[in-house]
Amino acid sequence: MAKEKGRYLPVSPFRGLVADLMKMSQRVPTVTVERYMNLSDLIAARRSIYPRPTWTALFTKAFAMLARDYPALRRNYMTIPWPRFYEHPHNVATLNVERKVGGENVVLYCSLRSPENRSLAELDEIIRHHKEDPIETVRSYQRSMRLARCPSLIRRLVWWTTLGMLGKVRCHNFGTFGISTVASQGAGLVQLLPLLTSTIFYSLFDKEGGLEMRLAWDHRVFDGADAARILVDLEHVLLNEIRQECAGRYRAAA
Repeated sequence: MAKEKGRYLPVSPFRGLVADLMKMSQRVPTVTVERYMNLSDLIAARRSIYPRPTWTALFTKAFAMLARDYPALRRNYMTIPWPRFYEHPHNVATLNVERKVGGENVVLYCSLRSPENRSLAELDEIIRHHKEDPIETVRSYQRSMRLARCPSLIRRLVWWTTLGMLGKVRCHNFGTFGISTVASQGAGLVQLLPLLTSTIFYSLFDKEGGLEMRLAWDHRVFDGADAARILVDLEHVLLNEIRQECAGRYRAAA
């Protein structure tokens, strides 16, 4: 019986973008801090309303409310032509959304501009658009395809100039902070190579309604003590302002 042979497969345009992303992310000196949060009160408030907001929307809005008051969360370390900081005037949250395109699972960027000023329902509608509407109507898909079709040298030039030199363009296209999760697939991320100054990700909820919230950040922009305070304040915002918004929606519906 002849031995089975392996085969070579071409790198799809989207996998090429992921490879570019990982290459650029490896240049960011990343540190991760975590905090256990008991969010049972927020879970109860969320269960009391319909439709229930997604956890992605809840966490995104809470972190954006912090970033409004923590300027360091809106800063980027720029390297070209000399090291300096760029501070964006408002928040742009970037989420990862999985879609199937031509039989391939791809991940698209979903940008939420000034999420702290949007309702939870509005945030979820934007997320739903990226997940469910025809892929050709999603702008991030169109931008990704334009970049993916470029030769590798052109792509690298775009990555270098956008991330290292053009602060406004960087924040417009990639965001000021990110949120990444695979919780809907039944697992939690424990490690991350973020491209942005700060990215939050988290574990699955336990039986007591708690989870491990993690913040990966660029150590060139702020230090560990700041990161720890950010997570403490994030828990406070989730259990107060965000929980109250959920309760307010419930009372209004009633």
